[in-house]
Amino acid sequence: DLLFVFSLPFWAYYAVHDWIFGEALCRILSGVYLLGFYSGIFFIILLTLDRYLAIVHAVFALKARTVAYGTLTSIVTWAVAVLASVPGIVFHKTQKESLRYTCSAHYPSDSTINWKYFFILKMNILGLIVPMLIMIFSYSQILKTLLRSKSEKKQKAVRLIFVIMIFYFIFWTPFHISSFLHTFQGSLFTPNCDIKGQLEKAIQVTETISMIHCCINPVIYAFVGEKFRKYLHAFFRKHVAAHLCRKCPSLYQEKLERVSSTFTASTAEHDISTGL
Repeated sequence: DLLFVFSLPFWAYYAVHDWIFGEALCRILSGVYLLGFYSGIFFIILLTLDRYLAIVHAVFALKARTVAYGTLTSIVTWAVAVLASVPGIVFHKTQKESLRYTCSAHYPSDSTINWKYFFILKMNILGLIVPMLIMIFSYSQILKTLLRSKSEKKQKAVRLIFVIMIFYFIFWTPFHISSFLHTFQGSLFTPNCDIKGQLEKAIQVTETISMIHCCINPVIYAFVGEKFRKYLHAFFRKHVAAHLCRKCPSLYQEKLERVSSTFTASTAEHDISTGL
């Protein structure tokens, strides 16, 4: 999420103006954007599989869910995300079109592989289809197990991951559908100028919506994750409230003095007006 957020200011400026940051940043930020995208969904898949093992295969999970395996799995996940992001670095470059500079993908025309189709299909498959299949299978098995055990603790853990998954698909599915239709419009239907314009607008709108997702996960963890809420509450009481309460006696004394002086002044005014 932080990687994704890091690249957003540059894309926001580019959307309004033209690309002024040079070819090196064009390649790097395109790679960072894709790395944030792929790593985000891969780690959501990892969370889902972790919950699946912990609930459906609890005995096996005692052996598999260790720090060593967790570290190894995270390293492999980052490595796969980096490999998936390589085309963004290789094919993206700057180019002057009309009166403005652009930063976009330029695929080799003499290659036997249609890289544009391959790039979009890979993004759709790794970013939408594979995660959806894994999550449908995992959560169907988890629900069966939970219906038998009725463990409140397990249900809360599943609820958090389920909410994260639902938000991912709400924010990213429209962009995947738009990019697929835009890329394969020539094969799916007979395009005209109006349809092409509408698809380009659809990509801009859905991509903007999808970018909001990188700011949603922290909010979900804060409001749905019980452990996070408890930790935040303990942190506030220990480090924030304790520091503020050192000043509480003086603030309370100042408040008392203000109340006392106000009361005395109003009493004196009352005495004068009544002639007492």
